[in-house]
Amino acid sequence: MSETKHRRKLLRQLLLAGDGGSSQVQLVEALAERGITTTQSTISRDLKLLGAQRRVREDGSFVYRLEATGHSSFPTAMVLSVEHNEVMVVVRTRVGRAPAVGLELDGLRHADILGTIAGDDTVLVIPRSVARVAELSAVIAELVELA
Repeated sequence: MSETKHRRKLLRQLLLAGDGGSSQVQLVEALAERGITTTQSTISRDLKLLGAQRRVREDGSFVYRLEATGHSSFPTAMVLSVEHNEVMVVVRTRVGRAPAVGLELDGLRHADILGTIAGDDTVLVIPRSVARVAELSAVIAELVELA
């Protein structure tokens, strides 16, 4: 398992268990205790990709949480490739899987995704701004573990 996958798996476990901590620095420390060295900025990107949210506990303190129905189940095996040009991102999927992948991408509520259009084996990802197409493509490729 790659270092990125292993880090995200451990982070996912922490969040699902409710041990997310109240800050990204605490998450970095929790992963360090488990043998994973990382940075706050990497954790920030991972939290966004996993769909984690900062919630208020009953005692008024904050905690990062990932609901069991969150994006930890993104259908990575369905995606074959992620490519982009100057204006759009194209996600190729296994036959019949594009609608599911499109729904998952829409469900991310990523700031750079305006929407998706899904065919049978292709998802067209419409970016909010063409200036960030390459970055959006990289985020999607990383999410589906192609990067």
